[in-house]
Amino acid sequence: MKNYFKNFLQAFILIMALSFTACQDEFEELPQADEAQTIVANSSTAKLIEKTASRDGSFDNIVDGASCLAIEFPYSVRANGVEITVETEEGLDLIEEIFEELESDDDILEIIFPIVITLADFTEIEIKDAEALKDLAKECIEGGDDDDIECIDFVYPITLYTFDINEVETGSVTVESDKDLRLFFANLDENDLISIDFPVTLELYDGSKMEVNSNAELANAIETTKEACDEDDDDDYNDDDFTQERLEDLLVECPWLIKEVIRDEVNQSDQYFEYVMNFKEDGSVTVKDRIGNDLVGEWSTRATDHGVLINLEFDVLVDFNLEWLVYELEEGKIKLFAEGGNKIIMISACDLFEADPDTLRSILSECNWIIKRVKNNGDHLNRLLGYSFEFNEGGVVLLSNEENVIEGTWAVELNNAGRAVLAITMGDEPGVSFEWLLSDLKDRYLKFNVEGTFYELVLVRNCEGDYDDDQDISFIRDIFGDTEWAISYFAENEDETTSAYDDVTLFMNSNGTIEVRDMNAAVISSGRWFLFRNANNKLELIIAFEEGSNFYPLANDYTILEVDQMVIELKHENDGGGYDYLTLEQIM
Repeated sequence: MKNYFKNFLQAFILIMALSFTACQDEFEELPQADEAQTIVANSSTAKLIEKTASRDGSFDNIVDGASCLAIEFPYSVRANGVEITVETEEGLDLIEEIFEELESDDDILEIIFPIVITLADFTEIEIKDAEALKDLAKECIEGGDDDDIECIDFVYPITLYTFDINEVETGSVTVESDKDLRLFFANLDENDLISIDFPVTLELYDGSKMEVNSNAELANAIETTKEACDEDDDDDYNDDDFTQERLEDLLVECPWLIKEVIRDEVNQSDQYFEYVMNFKEDGSVTVKDRIGNDLVGEWSTRATDHGVLINLEFDVLVDFNLEWLVYELEEGKIKLFAEGGNKIIMISACDLFEADPDTLRSILSECNWIIKRVKNNGDHLNRLLGYSFEFNEGGVVLLSNEENVIEGTWAVELNNAGRAVLAITMGDEPGVSFEWLLSDLKDRYLKFNVEGTFYELVLVRNCEGDYDDDQDISFIRDIFGDTEWAISYFAENEDETTSAYDDVTLFMNSNGTIEVRDMNAAVISSGRWFLFRNANNKLELIIAFEEGSNFYPLANDYTILEVDQMVIELKHENDGGGYDYLTLEQIM
């Protein structure tokens, strides 16, 4: 269940030297450069040019999990024990096919070393083992925040000129590729002067082209389009395998919930959050707002060399009226983009409209439900992590941990849009006392929000025997059965604070409680732990401490990155795109 090559952070760029000289014997003094068209090598415009010409490493994230580097072909891997040689990008599809053979397996990928990797600046480095790759790749920022700009590209060839301090031309070079351009910049000193032979043609992510005629136009074009698309800098390697026919089938199969809307770079998500879109085979689409009104429009699709496009037309919902590029299509989610800072994210809502009140009441009553996440107006209430809901007959609900039990009431009803709502009233715990709209329903997983707000409640089922046949869960439960662990690494948003926990250990009891012990083995605080598989079949570990505890910063719902008998590595993704990391080492 180890996967050493996923979930890495922040771009890591090394600079390589390239010899670039202008032959002085052939030097011909030309008129002085137009000062407005001269660029200093360390200027913001020059940096934008470099980032646009950077090597994109996201295409092979299924192997290395790092978008700021790419592995050079050919190389060999073992995918779930099957050894294959990857000679081209098409070879990555075979890895994906092996991983998708079984929906419930833990995909294990091992790279056969040594390999050669290429960084964003086209530097090539030989990597001899997994640890060396991990150390280098952990600097990558996944999710589109790396230095590489992918939504716009240069069309080559491009001619560039160099100048001396008197702005007299000293040489020229014609570059034919991103690599040539990056190597040209690598040879420059930070105060060197260069200029570009305009016009220059740029190609956007949707295949359209534009021409720029000055430094100002070039910088503006890159700056305004660099976030116009989803750079796909993640490990979601199966999100691009779709055709026009598959998209149309998915759209009409289920209702779709609107989760995010950005129009002309203005975030309109609050206005349209949880609107429901119903696509019909006759080309009509009906949008139901949160109070039940129906807004009718039309939809159509077309296939292009750069992807599938969907055109939406409404009389009222003008923010939706564009031809959108379907940039990502994954299980239960569709992402749409359009030039100019426009984005729509939708999630499938089949299960939500099939869940009548009686169904949801039955689901809630059959087991206890553990709190994975509570957000009130965007703020995480980590003090409630790991608390357990017990929904009883007669409308009585109990909220408890190992020490406290709070009693309240609960009911399930339908709102005006036909959606199930869970109403909880718990006077002693206002953090959960709301009318929670069901927004996601999966096996062992329920997600709710409060309409039109940034309130969220995520629950994980805790039935006896849920994971009896799950070997990974059993393994971790066994090693957490009355064992003591040191905190060998902890960082919040990559800000390391490990030393604050040097003098304590965590004693993990098999009953799900945590004892924090000092160097004299005295218990100085307590907490809770809970292990489960999330909606994406990944292992997660909840660690919880009460608010006000010195150990409250450790409280999070962590994804398990790596685990063995002695070490467990955990990661939590924060709302702002940063990450918290926690590594525990068992004390024998």
